[in-house]
Amino acid sequence: MVIIELMASTLQPAIQGSSRVIPAEFQALISSCGVCQFSSRSYIRVSGKDRVRWLNGMISNNIRDLAQGAGVYGFLLNPQGRILGDMYALNLGESLLIATDQEQAENILGVLRRYIIMDKVELLDVSEQWGTIAVAGPKAKEVIQRAGVEVPPLERLQFAPVMIGAIEARLVRGDNRGVETYEILVEGKVLTAEDAEKDLSAKRAKEYRSAIHDALVRAGATGVSEQAWELMRIASGIPRYGRDIRERDLPQETEQLQALNFDKGCYIGQEIVERIRSRGNVHRTFTGFEFQGEALPAAGAKIKANGKEVGEITSGAVLPFSGGERRVGLGYIRREAGEHGMAVLAGESSGVVTQLPFVKS
Repeated sequence: MVIIELMASTLQPAIQGSSRVIPAEFQALISSCGVCQFSSRSYIRVSGKDRVRWLNGMISNNIRDLAQGAGVYGFLLNPQGRILGDMYALNLGESLLIATDQEQAENILGVLRRYIIMDKVELLDVSEQWGTIAVAGPKAKEVIQRAGVEVPPLERLQFAPVMIGAIEARLVRGDNRGVETYEILVEGKVLTAEDAEKDLSAKRAKEYRSAIHDALVRAGATGVSEQAWELMRIASGIPRYGRDIRERDLPQETEQLQALNFDKGCYIGQEIVERIRSRGNVHRTFTGFEFQGEALPAAGAKIKANGKEVGEITSGAVLPFSGGERRVGLGYIRREAGEHGMAVLAGESSGVVTQLPFVKS
C-alpha cells in the first residue's frame, strides 16, 4: 500500500468508504463475535529438504525450532536491517506455509527467490488454493464450538486440524492481544486427475470458505466486512505493512518484539538488530494517539510536542464504541516525547499519547 503523504492540516474521514453498518460490525468484533472472509491474504508454500534451515536464515524469528502445528510472526529484512515485509510462517509438517498480505506477496516472493542458491528449496504461490475465514470477539470460541467444531486448547499461533461439517480445515489461534481471534484455513485440495485438469482447487477453496462462513453465521456470528476488520486492527494497535511499517523502519521501532528471536542464529539483517539490542534503544517508537474534537489527522500528519516535530501519524480511525466515538491514530514518536498522556498536536487537532491497544475484550 502506498503511503499517502499529506500536509499536516489535511484531515481524513473515519475509514474511506465506510457505511452505517460498520459500527454494528465493529461492535460484534469487540463485544460478541464477528466472522470475515478475507480476500486480501496470500500464501506461499515452502518445500524441499532444506526448507527449515533456509527460511530460518531469511526471517527474523525462529523457524529452526518451530514445532509442527505452530507458527511465528516475523520480518523479512534487508542487509541494513530495514523491513522489507512481514509474514506468518506455519509449520505444516511436510512443508512451511507463509501467510502475508496480497500487497506485499509479490515483493516477498521475489526477495526470497533471489536467496535460493544451492538450497533444496521450492517456493510456490498457493494463494488461489487456500482460503481464510477470520473469527474475532470474546464469544469467538463459543460460536466456533456451536458450529460443531471441537476447539482444542491452543496457544497463540498454534493450530490444529478440525472438521467443519464435511470440510477439513486448520484452526489457528490468532495473536491479537486486544481481541480474541481465530483463523480457519481451508485448502482446495486436488482430489483426482480430472480435478487437476479442470483446475478446481481454487473454486473448491472459495466454496469451502463460503460454506464455513455461513455455518458460523448460523451459529451466531455476525458477518463483517474487511473495513470493519480494519477498524478492529487499529483498535487493537496492530501495525500494517505498507501503512504503519515501511521499508525505512527498523524492527525495534515497531514495538513488535514478538517478531524477533535473539537465539536462532544468523539471518539477513541480524547484525543490525543485535547491535540495536546491545547498544541501546532506537530513537523512536510505535504508539497510539487519541484526539479531541471532530477532526481526525490524516496518515502522514506530523506530530508536534512543545512546538517541536516529534513524530507522525500512520493510521487513523473514528472508532464507534458503544459508549461514544473515539478518534485515534497509530504512528511513531520520539522516545523522549512518548510518555503516555503527553500532550501532542497534529495539524489543528490536539491529543495525547496513548498506550496500545485501544480495546481489550
